[in-house]
Amino acid sequence: MKKILFCLLAISYFCIPWSAIAGGPVKVEILYMNHGPLRDSIEGIKKVLSQYDGRVAVSWYDFDTEKGEAFMAKKGIRQHIPLVIWMDNQVKFKVDGKDVIFAGFPTGSGPLFFQGKWTMADLQKVLTQMTGKK
Repeated sequence: MKKILFCLLAISYFCIPWSAIAGGPVKVEILYMNHGPLRDSIEGIKKVLSQYDGRVAVSWYDFDTEKGEAFMAKKGIRQHIPLVIWMDNQVKFKVDGKDVIFAGFPTGSGPLFFQGKWTMADLQKVLTQMTGKK
């Protein structure tokens, strides 16, 4: 019985985001390129994030700065990518039954080659779920 309890405790440690347990804000980390084509998307992300005041703690990392380079090294990013969003150290989420990774430009914006398969509505759904907003 003790082994089963220990296993369940260990599994919950890795599966449940600590912010959900602690009730603290969702940690949002954004690596971005501060270039013209991405600025509209950045403004859209800021608009979405503003709806979660106090429930998200946002850190921005400019790809072209020393701080951004250190962050990329920490996260193991080596390729040229215009945008990546982590939430509680995760990059992959389920949205309406599909896997979504918040990387590249949102669908329908920016150069086709750099478009991800996500939308601002996807970002909002994940943040709503993670913050418990009804």
